[in-house]
Amino acid sequence: MQIMGCKSFLSFICLTGYLCSRAFCDGPYQPNWKSLDSRPLPSWYDESKFGIFIHWGVFSVPSFGSEWFWWNWKGRREFSYVAFMEQNYPPGFEYSEFAPEFTATFFNPDQWAELFEESGARYVVLTSKHHEGFTNWGSPVSWNWNSIDTGPHRDLVGDLAAAVRRRKLYYGVYHSLLEWFNPLFLYDKLNKFKTQKFVVEKTLPELYELVMRYKPDIIWSDGDWEAPDTYWNSTGFLAWLYNDSPVKDTVVTNDRWGVGCACKHGGFYNCQDKYSPHALQNHKWEMCTSVDKRSWGYRRNMMMSDVMDLPSLLTNLLDTIAYGGNFLLNIGPTKDGIIAPIFEERLRGLGQWLRVNGEAIYASKPWRVQKENSTNIIWYTSKGSSVYGIFTKWPIDNIL
Repeated sequence: MQIMGCKSFLSFICLTGYLCSRAFCDGPYQPNWKSLDSRPLPSWYDESKFGIFIHWGVFSVPSFGSEWFWWNWKGRREFSYVAFMEQNYPPGFEYSEFAPEFTATFFNPDQWAELFEESGARYVVLTSKHHEGFTNWGSPVSWNWNSIDTGPHRDLVGDLAAAVRRRKLYYGVYHSLLEWFNPLFLYDKLNKFKTQKFVVEKTLPELYELVMRYKPDIIWSDGDWEAPDTYWNSTGFLAWLYNDSPVKDTVVTNDRWGVGCACKHGGFYNCQDKYSPHALQNHKWEMCTSVDKRSWGYRRNMMMSDVMDLPSLLTNLLDTIAYGGNFLLNIGPTKDGIIAPIFEERLRGLGQWLRVNGEAIYASKPWRVQKENSTNIIWYTSKGSSVYGIFTKWPIDNIL
């Protein structure tokens, strides 16, 4: 497998029309993990503490099981998914036929942004592309499988970016490196990832376009688990991102850049979904979790018992902040662009709590004691010379 060095990486960028800079090889960060991992995390991220995650795509149309619907149906051939299709759709129905029904008819980005602001979140991360490969913007390398050519016929990534930024919130994009059934990816996979047709023709052009067009504050990478970072050319991309991109001083990234990178390389660490170490870490980390405990995407078959209640969400938030993490809470909108009322209620409930207690959360640091598991649990944070004790239940005898 050929790994791109500085010169070949620059040639790729120039040929694809994204950016060409003589300073790439001379910048402070070189395309290796030792150099990239030395970059300080922009301070805004740690100070923000709480963000909203949004899983939205063609999988929102069947809205059954989870956002992994296509893979569970055609890849794993799970019985419940196969039965769902046999009972509800005609023989020969293809996943691509769901796309026209992904209409986003009632999507109002300003209403979404108002809700996110009211929730107390300081940043928002939208799926620009999940593992199904459908892009929520008009990607030129995703012909007829994007939100301009089919479905909503609008730029979902750009519309939400504008609305969120009008509310002075930070904006990030989730992007899957792999695509389950893309022929180019399957070709590289068949060659044991010694070829890079999919990376050169699909993944990297998308990443560069997302940065140049939308200037995201966060790149939340995923779908890295089948191949090493050398296949994805992760270090080359990140060196450009940190040295020469229009967001080089402000962007933050996570740790999903290839097999073996999680909890080891990148900006902040996710490590795994719903990661919650319950102990101080020596590196900034983030817990991502979902209001729907069983799925990241919207499910029509979601039950009330599947929805996290407000006390549980607050406990997750406090456990995360007290131990130095950020809390990224996911909701999955419907195919029409509606955020379910139960999700809205949970987000507004968090916002109501944060309006009163946010001083102990935003821009805080862990204290020497993070949590006391007494009869009444107390979480601690600090800010300068101030120490905050936080509890969610008033003690019966009025004594802590």
